[in-house]
Amino acid sequence: MFAKDKVKLGIAPIAWTNDDLPELGGENTFEQCVSEMALAGFTGSEVGNKYPRDTKVLKKALSLRGIQIASAWFSSFLTTKPFAETREAFLQHRDFLHAMGAQVIVVAEQGHSVQGDMSCPVFDGKPSFSEDEWKRLAQGLEQLADLAAEKGMQIVYHHHMGTGVQTSAEIDKLMELTNPAKVYLLFDTGHLVFSGENPADILRKYGARIKHVHLKDIRASVLEKVKKEKMSFLQAVKAGVFTVPGDGMIDYAPLFTILAEQNYAGWFIVEAEQDPALANPLEYAIKARKYIGEKTGL
Repeated sequence: MFAKDKVKLGIAPIAWTNDDLPELGGENTFEQCVSEMALAGFTGSEVGNKYPRDTKVLKKALSLRGIQIASAWFSSFLTTKPFAETREAFLQHRDFLHAMGAQVIVVAEQGHSVQGDMSCPVFDGKPSFSEDEWKRLAQGLEQLADLAAEKGMQIVYHHHMGTGVQTSAEIDKLMELTNPAKVYLLFDTGHLVFSGENPADILRKYGARIKHVHLKDIRASVLEKVKKEKMSFLQAVKAGVFTVPGDGMIDYAPLFTILAEQNYAGWFIVEAEQDPALANPLEYAIKARKYIGEKTGL
């Protein structure tokens, strides 16, 4: 289905130690995390809060385990702060990822975001951008893309629950406002289904712009609870709304078929944040790796 030299499999450290909720997996070490990634059969990782920032130290630890850095999250504040502030932070982030051999930079706009607010309902409290903010976001992203291109890299925009780019309509608007040769899209199955969108529609519409893929599943029963009890995004995570591919409600077969037909090349990153005390990270990593292998042949 996929060319094994074109698509690589990675997993995010957020299943071991959660950046947004440090109490989840606080006891798990960086060494345990990357060792178990390799043990489960993955060759790539994104960057977590316990990863060494010294590139020599990080490269050595990863090379011992056959792991590469695929990308890392960058929080932009293009709608709420002067561009110069985001630019300075982005350049440091870009140079770190470039030194680690990554090709793409994950960008998510955090202006007005409620994803980190423990008490704000993720659906009712979701922000919406003004027309001026949309313009600032689009222009800012294109400027970040130019900075990434200086190092031969690309930016991929991460639509995300609790932010101003969450729904299909908002993804459409961002794609319409930005240059397709500069601003690419991160396709995240879990966030689309959580929001109530149809992932296949996004794939068919923007396949040429999708340069990075996050694979996470949704527990339907928890999603209903999140809506009924008006939970925040972080409360939803703690309740277990996310899980690994094959353990939830998402039918991945048609999604993998569309991606293969579009000759997708890049990383598949399993990114299913859960409480590691309730969902053993190694056990779920193995489960995800087995499922993806069965469905894709990778």
